Amino acid sequence: MAIIRPFKGIRPSKDKVHLITSRSFDTYDSAVIQDKLKNNPFSFLQIIMPDGFRGNGKSKSKEKLSSIKLRFKEFIKNSYLNKDEKASFYIYQQISNGSTFTGIIGCVSVDDYLNGVIKTHEKTLDKREEKMVNYLQAVDINAEPVCLTYPDNKGIDKIISQCITAMPEYDFTTTNSVRHKLWLIDEKLNNEIIKRFGKIKSVYVADGHHRSASSALLGQKSRVSDPNGSADAGYNFFMSILIPFSQVRLYAYNRMVKDLNGLSKDAFIARLSRDFDIEIKGNPVFRPSCLHEFGMYLDGSWYRLNAKPTICEGKDAVSCLDSKILSQHILSPILNITDISARTSNRISFIGGVDNSKETVLQEKVDNGEMKVAFSLFPVTIDQLVNVADSGMGMPPKSTWVEPKLRSGLVVYSLSE
Repeated sequence: MAIIRPFKGIRPSKDKVHLITSRSFDTYDSAVIQDKLKNNPFSFLQIIMPDGFRGNGKSKSKEKLSSIKLRFKEFIKNSYLNKDEKASFYIYQQISNGSTFTGIIGCVSVDDYLNGVIKTHEKTLDKREEKMVNYLQAVDINAEPVCLTYPDNKGIDKIISQCITAMPEYDFTTTNSVRHKLWLIDEKLNNEIIKRFGKIKSVYVADGHHRSASSALLGQKSRVSDPNGSADAGYNFFMSILIPFSQVRLYAYNRMVKDLNGLSKDAFIARLSRDFDIEIKGNPVFRPSCLHEFGMYLDGSWYRLNAKPTICEGKDAVSCLDSKILSQHILSPILNITDISARTSNRISFIGGVDNSKETVLQEKVDNGEMKVAFSLFPVTIDQLVNVADSGMGMPPKSTWVEPKLRSGLVVYSLSE
């Protein structure tokens, strides 16, 4: 059963929360990052990208990691960030793109990840896990919660509904028109929340697979180096936001490919017809309306591709995912792009997100010659995500774009707590 515990969060002062919190640095282009570093001395990016390392946000040198930790301590010293006196759960609510997401921020157990109570739907890369472990060991914080999802629970819903009638601790809107609210839950409710989640059999990683995997690996390594360490040691937990199934939004990750692997247009379409029923739709943007239906843009025209029924007959949970169908029946056998090579190949690009104009972007990229062919997919459903996770399998790379996306620095968890 799921273990969740409160913690003493490290949070921005009320007057600076809108200035401090930031998106993950890799979602900004370099010009925006430089502007924020130059003009906003309170941005959490000032911690993640300290002076002397602004040109290379992905550097993981020991010197940079030490500078991140030092910069974080400076923010606390200057009271830009302050640690709560009491351990608390937090309710976070985000309103964006017409959707409202509400969840509980707390710490979940490394053991739950290791024993399968926390289930995943994506395989992680060992090399990236090791790098992130080194990062966590050096900076000693979780600055952004892993997004977990769980079956809707009326008892938890009731607690949340009661708490959000109060005035929020934070209520601010960021420049991307997203509204953020945060409440501290009364400590009298801590045991009730622990009890409610303790009755939930499984929770699922929606977003943050490498962060959760690296936290689990850090916990294992820390136990070896600290054999007499307490079961309550900070490294045995990692910060997460838990959001019910009904409020998580899954969006498609579309694909674009630079060439047809030496095939002519007619030969390519002929190969496709073996596994798909093909209908020319013309120039208006075509968006898939159901599972196993794909949009394809090629040579100035949209096509509808319907996977033939035999493709999914008797197949496992992963083989029936649209991202896997595209990979197994188009990308790999026809265009010579496998799931493994897709992670690093410069022949394929991905576009995901909430924006309804992304199919238009696909069309523009093909029309200007940057790409040769583009594919739009129907989003993975929450039932598919759960089925894949329950089976212990993994989706192909870039199968889901998950909302909500949380900001760094809103609540920070110290691993040495």
